[in-house]
Amino acid sequence: MTNIKALIERVKENELIATRFQKVESRILSVLNFKDFFEILLTEIMDTFKMPYVWITLIEDCEATKVILKSSNGSDIVQERVNIISDALFTGLVGSSLAPILVNEELKPYYKMLPENRKYFIKSMAIAPITLDGKIIGSLNQGDSDKGRFDPGFDASLLEQLAIKVSLCLSNVTAHEKLKFLAFHDPLTELLNRRVMESVLKREFYRSKRYSSKLSVIFIDLDDFKSVNDNQGHEAGDYLLRYVADKLVDMTRETDIVARFAGDEFVVILPETGVKKANRLLGRIQKYFIQNPMDYMGNKIPVSISFGAASTQDETIINPAILLQKADQILYKVKKASKDDVKQGKNGLRLAGD
Repeated sequence: MTNIKALIERVKENELIATRFQKVESRILSVLNFKDFFEILLTEIMDTFKMPYVWITLIEDCEATKVILKSSNGSDIVQERVNIISDALFTGLVGSSLAPILVNEELKPYYKMLPENRKYFIKSMAIAPITLDGKIIGSLNQGDSDKGRFDPGFDASLLEQLAIKVSLCLSNVTAHEKLKFLAFHDPLTELLNRRVMESVLKREFYRSKRYSSKLSVIFIDLDDFKSVNDNQGHEAGDYLLRYVADKLVDMTRETDIVARFAGDEFVVILPETGVKKANRLLGRIQKYFIQNPMDYMGNKIPVSISFGAASTQDETIINPAILLQKADQILYKVKKASKDDVKQGKNGLRLAGD
């Protein structure tokens, strides 16, 4: 009789757990962005199961991890409760199976999966691998100060089902985030695209007018880009565009906006910046590329770029379209002057506006 009562209690407990899992699943199924997905998932598990510790471990250098972190940037919960570890460390602790791991003995090795700079008092853990496109990218983890909460002898099938649902939701969110990213970014360089750049320029232009602040725009063009495509192949040309895009981002401030305008043309928007300061930046960028040719398949490919800089300090510029047009016109003059210098055998740097 005692065994039957215990069995009945166990069945009731499993039904309650299943109901709670369904509640979590229903909350995350409709979410289509990483930030909300992780915040809702982690919060719901904590609240629904009265779980003191819930966090995500992701595998380092995984493409999915990069997309997730980039898309969920700004989320306090993601920063606090997502930990990144190496593939070797993750595999060494969890293995390659999708079956959840319950552990309440010798926990010290698993502490490496805990988020950094946070104090966790854990005596038992549940680690459920999660996947994206069939590949393990990390795990959904739960921890408790009660050693008996996750006894290795317990049935972990419901936890495995939750991990499967989380993985399916991750796939949906990833697809949606990629589409959203492509709507705003150039797919090759991952810079803002022309449409978004024009919208940002309009916003920054009228902001500079409202607050009487300086705003500069740089128009950039790659010299002899066609010859790279013709002589090295289009893959080399694409590599060059990404190389230049990455360095432009590296050498500008976080408040600056770097965009791909079209083909081998880029635009940099510099808030709170006058034309002299913009030209100093141009000089540093130009010097960097001269001193650092692109390394492509063991070959050093020279990188040459021309610039045109315009600023709201020019009183003839009355709208954002004219500001961009003026930068383009100055770029054209710089390129023409450079070609004339080459014909005349002259060398040296020529800055936009010189």
